[in-house]
Amino acid sequence: MVKIFGNHPLLPTGQVTKTQRPQQVKKTDATAPTDKVAFSSVLSELQKGNEATEAAKAERATKINEIKQQIADGTYAPDLHKVSASLLRFLVEGNDKG
Repeated sequence: MVKIFGNHPLLPTGQVTKTQRPQQVKKTDATAPTDKVAFSSVLSELQKGNEATEAAKAERATKINEIKQQIADGTYAPDLHKVSASLLRFLVEGNDKG
């Protein structure tokens, strides 16, 4: 018999036996507790987000089509103050990067 870690003997391999695994018990009782995961609230929020995104896409498409029609008709008149402010911002930011 070989001893390691103090007085705890290490048995020779001939004396080691394999233990039996307990039989798996199948739960057929209807009152047995079951694990549940509820995704309904998460999926509901995701659906709301998707609906909002789709609505925003539809609104944007409508606005773009209106502007395209105005350009085609020759009636498109952009706000020149907004255009110039945007252009100046673009030029300033472009100079900072270069």
